[in-house]
Amino acid sequence: MITGASQGLGLALAAHLAGSGWTIVADARDAARLGSAVAALPGGPHAAVPGDVTDSWHRGALAATAADLGGADLLVNNASTLGASPLPRLADLDPSAYLRTFEVNVVAPVALAGLLLPQLRERRGRIVNVTSDASVEPYETWGGYGSSKAALDHASRVLAAEEPNVAVYAVDPGDLRTEMHQAAFPGEDISDRPLPSSVAPRLLSLVLGDTASGRHVA
Repeated sequence: MITGASQGLGLALAAHLAGSGWTIVADARDAARLGSAVAALPGGPHAAVPGDVTDSWHRGALAATAADLGGADLLVNNASTLGASPLPRLADLDPSAYLRTFEVNVVAPVALAGLLLPQLRERRGRIVNVTSDASVEPYETWGGYGSSKAALDHASRVLAAEEPNVAVYAVDPGDLRTEMHQAAFPGEDISDRPLPSSVAPRLLSLVLGDTASGRHVA
């Protein structure tokens, strides 16, 4: 299961896994875009489940879809939000936007992991929470997003301690050429950043190997 799978890193991971024979349950908010992306994946049948990860009903539908396909072996919590573009200084961050950032970047991934844990425990599965260097570095204007990813880092460590039969990784993929990264730098050229497809094999070799739970940089 991959959230935020209609574009960027989520889609690159879905394509890489599907090409290796995995069945994908894909989530994103844009139903048309998600449907097109999933239809183009090799193999299958794959499942496109559009919706917002902050919606508890939608998370339940994702978990039920995975169960219908035999159970989840891997959860990739990739869906994220910057909260605002251009990024404001932390003291100027609108409280409602800050709350939404935490709901998407922390609460939803932990809640979805909780729903899937019965399946993941049985199959000795893995959870990948996509994080950022902004969770450990004090970049100006990245306080809202960075603090949410710092919370996700810590939640990942706690899940790993509580779930010895499930490997839990917080993975920083590095700066990539994605729509979200472009939104953080409106009007700037980010073509020097690598494409998500270039890091997907490295990220998956890390989490699908024998690497111990923890925080890793892909």
